[in-house]
Amino acid sequence: MPAPSGPGLEPDGESEPRTKTAESQFVGVDLRARIGTASFAFRGYDTKNLGRSPELLEHPAYGPVVERHLAEASEIASDSLGRPVDLIRRVRERIPSTLASFGEDAAMIVSMELAHLALLREFFGIPIAAARQSFGYSLGELSALLAGGMFSVEQLLPVPLACADDCAALTAGTTLGVLFSRGPALPLTQVQALCTEVSGEGHGLVGPSAYLSPNTALVIGQGETLDRLERVLPDFLPPSATLRRKPQALPPLHTPLVWERNIPNRAATALYRIVGRPPTPIPRVVSCVTGAASYDGRTVRDTLVRWVDHPQLLWDVIDETLRAGVDTLIHAGPAPNLIPATFQRLGNNVARQLGNRYLTMIGRGVGSRINRHAWLARILPARAALLRAPHVTHVILEDWLLEQHV
Repeated sequence: MPAPSGPGLEPDGESEPRTKTAESQFVGVDLRARIGTASFAFRGYDTKNLGRSPELLEHPAYGPVVERHLAEASEIASDSLGRPVDLIRRVRERIPSTLASFGEDAAMIVSMELAHLALLREFFGIPIAAARQSFGYSLGELSALLAGGMFSVEQLLPVPLACADDCAALTAGTTLGVLFSRGPALPLTQVQALCTEVSGEGHGLVGPSAYLSPNTALVIGQGETLDRLERVLPDFLPPSATLRRKPQALPPLHTPLVWERNIPNRAATALYRIVGRPPTPIPRVVSCVTGAASYDGRTVRDTLVRWVDHPQLLWDVIDETLRAGVDTLIHAGPAPNLIPATFQRLGNNVARQLGNRYLTMIGRGVGSRINRHAWLARILPARAALLRAPHVTHVILEDWLLEQHV
């Protein structure tokens, strides 16, 4: 569930931290009027996971709904983790996240995302089923499936929680890296081939955990594998490719590292023990496993098994979301960061390209020089939906809820 955030992650080296202004600029949006062309976006695990949850828990009107969801998740987490878990206390006392609390934090994030939706439905009459679609990054994809009615919380939440402690333990001795290019795109097949080559040397596993854009991938490696990966970069990727190491230590889900504790097999066993065929989610869920709205009752279990050790295709999901005509993104969960920041960078880059008249030059066939955003200049004519990125309205749901008069 890696979701590194903050300055320095940006592929072009620009620092665009999330500010209070960015969070709250659309709190006055009429969500009821926009819901038919909106997509819900669910955040994943990060180093900071509380957001404004304490304010929602202490809210005189919202508090009982939030407490009900936290209490339900506490009971499930206690059974799955084999130790007492009190998420209400964690939120009320503002206990920060650590690797040791990974399981508790995962349960808290999912319960708060579902609480946000319950507040939106119960107080404002806006159901998620009325939205055009939903998606989630990493852990957020499970929240999207729960919100879409494919599973109950009691059925699905124990699956990741049963493996949470092992995922956290696998973090020891790993390093998170950002692989990016200031010129052409990074061929995804070559990124995978690069990681396979280094893993095949027998000195630790390394693999991509997410593709954030055509020129940015997150990789997690054991031991000295990132050093070796950096040395052989020129054999697989364009000369502009660069690797940056990040200080965050995050559980290596969505990478081959989880094979060491048989986590995909254990998750598969648990998923296939859920009785019955789940219904197709409403609204549709665009998966970061496949990059498409591929969930139905027949495929959901196999897709979720791949969710465990396959990289997150966030860029494909963004592309699909824009092509679907979504004009409003409702970000659910405490302090969402990665998805809003990724859309913000994309919107800024598209606006910059338009302002520099690159599109006109390319359309006339008189310019193909490599520049800092060459990957974007090359794909924009073929993916015209990306031109809509600067005009998408973003709503941070916890901010919106707290700004309403109830």
